[in-house]
Amino acid sequence: MPNELPKMTTMKNAAAHVLEEKESGFLSQRVIDLRSDTVTRPTPAMRKAMAEAEVGDDVYGEDPTVNRLEAAAARIFGREAALFVPTGTMGNQIAIKVHTHPGQEIICEERAHILDWEMGMPAWFSGCVLRTLSGEDGILSWREIQKKIPEQSYARARTGLIELENTHNMAGGTVTPVEVMEEICDGAHDRGIPVHLDGARVFNAAVALGRPVVEITRKVDSVMFCLSKGLGAPVGSMLAGSRTFIDHARSVRKALGGGMRQAGILAAAGLIAIEEMPKRLHEDHANAKILAKALAEIPGLKIEPERVKTNIVIFDVSGVGLGSGELLRRLREHNLIGSAVNEFVVRLLTHMDVSRADCLQAASIIRKVCKR
Repeated sequence: MPNELPKMTTMKNAAAHVLEEKESGFLSQRVIDLRSDTVTRPTPAMRKAMAEAEVGDDVYGEDPTVNRLEAAAARIFGREAALFVPTGTMGNQIAIKVHTHPGQEIICEERAHILDWEMGMPAWFSGCVLRTLSGEDGILSWREIQKKIPEQSYARARTGLIELENTHNMAGGTVTPVEVMEEICDGAHDRGIPVHLDGARVFNAAVALGRPVVEITRKVDSVMFCLSKGLGAPVGSMLAGSRTFIDHARSVRKALGGGMRQAGILAAAGLIAIEEMPKRLHEDHANAKILAKALAEIPGLKIEPERVKTNIVIFDVSGVGLGSGELLRRLREHNLIGSAVNEFVVRLLTHMDVSRADCLQAASIIRKVCKR
């Protein structure tokens, strides 16, 4: 019994601490997960559709639900065909493989997902090198891109592909204007160079621009978009392009181990994702802007709320005397989860599983952690 006393005292102290935090309104009663919009759970409608999905062997092209999803994606993006793939990374890497030849260069923005978050696969799988450009807010221009395209030379690698990202993840969810993207496509096509769009969150871009995705992507040669981010599906991405491109992409998907069998169970959720979920993305954008404005009122945090265009909020914490890792550790103790961009920059994403109240609670927690 005496041995139990220290343990009991510790438990009482912990309970008192929790009670104090609750009374102060500091302790969140549930986990608010703002790491990414990939953490969403499938909706009840998605779960029902998955349970009832008609399936077949997709490697043989016999899964009717997958076929419906691919046809729907092609229609929405005004393309001849589309391909269901397990991840956005696989979709991007398939496109790179199809568009390029080993030894070529790919021009992309210096914070592009294909550069920093896809395991060096352009070099590993396609034998290509990346030539990067710094774009203001992550947005490239044809004026700057064309400077990087070499003239005919036996000493220079040829440009095999231009890769764009809309919205731009690490630039804070920024949106490329349609006229900027189309100028790049026109210039590239005049040089015989294809353009691939990493449109992981392209529906967010479309909502921010107030235009359908078919209009803002019409001149790119291929587009990848994710079902499992803001659209809320549990798994999957889509790759869309010409029939010839997708026929080749299907064989590359198989080479990467992405040929799935009765994948209609997953595609059923994807159908709801592309047909219904874009209608609510404006809510995530509004919540992100409210969160950004609340964070801007916290002394020491550096953020420009007017730059928040979609569902990504990025801010600098160096002014509060904490690194991003330490701040995130302290936030996690209070049931708030975010992610680090670098040593002093933190990223938060709004999505369908966090409410406006959650965002305001998150800002309150961050304020109190920074103050302490």
